[in-house]
Amino acid sequence: MTVLDIRKVGDPVLRRVAEPVTVFDAELHKLVGDLNETLEQSRGAGLAAPQIGVSLRLFAINPDLPGNDARLDHLINPGLEFPDDDEQDGPEGCLSIPGIYLDTKRRMNVVARGLTKHGDPVQIVGAGLLARCIQHETDHLDGVLFIDRQDAAGQERILATLREAAWADAQLKVSPH
Repeated sequence: MTVLDIRKVGDPVLRRVAEPVTVFDAELHKLVGDLNETLEQSRGAGLAAPQIGVSLRLFAINPDLPGNDARLDHLINPGLEFPDDDEQDGPEGCLSIPGIYLDTKRRMNVVARGLTKHGDPVQIVGAGLLARCIQHETDHLDGVLFIDRQDAAGQERILATLREAAWADAQLKVSPH
């Protein structure tokens, strides 16, 4: 497996809606391995394929996240359901936006259904941090970044900060999503 570069905010791949995975072959198995290796090296909670430049509906999650009883480390073509209206508001960061952590409102509980790299159906029921991670990574598959979930004033402050960062693209914009 290979540790890959993580794309930073401003890269157009992060704003595209990713394509569904349709082929479950050795190339997909390698991609899942690369995602997991890159995630482990970065010490993050999750990493979506667009963050390594691959516009496919796939993400890796840290199997040691609290509540991940299945120890699942990836999900392909996820669909999310919310069993209740409970919300959480807490700090969130992103490997594609290093050094920025913001309180972000998310649903407290989620049921995520998708596929494994073998094409087998799987379901993850998550609460708290696991639910936050699943929602965050699924947002990446839809071209949405967590900064898009801030109010307008917060988005402008973040964009101003990011434009000053040495690694950031000067053409940063908030998604209309």
